[in-house]
Amino acid sequence: LVHLFVFVLLLCPPPPYITENVKSYLSSNWLTRFVPSVYTLVFAVSLPENVLAIIMFVFITKISSPAVVYMLNLAVADVLFVTVLPLNIAYRFSGNSWRLGDGMCRLVTAAFYCNMYCSILLMTSISVDRFLAVVYPLPSLSWRTKKRAWLVCFFMWAISIASTLPLLIKQQTQYIPELDMTTCHDVLDLKHLQNFYLYYFTTFSAVLFFLPLVITTTCYIGIIRRLRTKNIENSCKKSRAVLLSIVVLTTYLVCFAPTNIILVIHYLHFINGSDESLYIAYMLCVCISSISCCLDPLIYYFASSRCQKYIYSLLCCRKVDTQETTTTHTGSKKPTTENTSTA
Repeated sequence: LVHLFVFVLLLCPPPPYITENVKSYLSSNWLTRFVPSVYTLVFAVSLPENVLAIIMFVFITKISSPAVVYMLNLAVADVLFVTVLPLNIAYRFSGNSWRLGDGMCRLVTAAFYCNMYCSILLMTSISVDRFLAVVYPLPSLSWRTKKRAWLVCFFMWAISIASTLPLLIKQQTQYIPELDMTTCHDVLDLKHLQNFYLYYFTTFSAVLFFLPLVITTTCYIGIIRRLRTKNIENSCKKSRAVLLSIVVLTTYLVCFAPTNIILVIHYLHFINGSDESLYIAYMLCVCISSISCCLDPLIYYFASSRCQKYIYSLLCCRKVDTQETTTTHTGSKKPTTENTSTA
């Protein structure tokens, strides 16, 4: 009987110890009311925005440049994220009680991190593409092609999906008898937090956030410096490039920076034991990071002159010519703004 009892304990490990702080966090209005309300707003705004962006890229602009390839993939990443967002909304509104099984919890958790880091990598790709178009306009024309842009996007998707595979493999749900609820990625085993997740998330953020942040910041500093020293006749193109820099850097600083900084600090706290002091702050930052799906259409607007013309035509109820090409008075074609140094 003793051996049988030990065997049962090994098969069914005891539930994790939950502190009073965690219990209060799980039942707080921040997680059960504020967070799902923000997610609902993001879903309502982001889904139509990005679906319309995909339609515009595919049927209106005809994926005419490398920049459009990157923006199309960014819009697809946002749509894939918001399609699983209602599951998270239902989870939070139900008092953080997950009822869809561990497999679906793993999928939703992986989808969130995959979207965040895929978005970061794609925005970095857009930044590098704009940097090359502005600083090295002529030398970069030969290898800034749509084919290479698709290869870069495939590589970014592969990195993002591969990096979230551990979240798909490991259990993400925990049943808490004291509260009679099953959590999804909110409560994890302390041993896993002190070992696997500590190294996993710190490496995750360092490689997929901090490094792209340095690259993106360097690119836009180079773009702005180049635009200040270059004589550009069309001030609209110059202001568009500056505004694109501001939008991308703002998305990094507002949506992604707080989440990743607190994420690293939060897991570093588990080195010496259990510490949930940053738990609620981390969850709020995770919630705020989802707003990036609503800000991404601004990137499309400022990164592509064709998108601007199409949106302007919709607002002014005018018909847009998808084959429109800027010409001089002599009839010779000038390069479209997607290929010029200020695109």
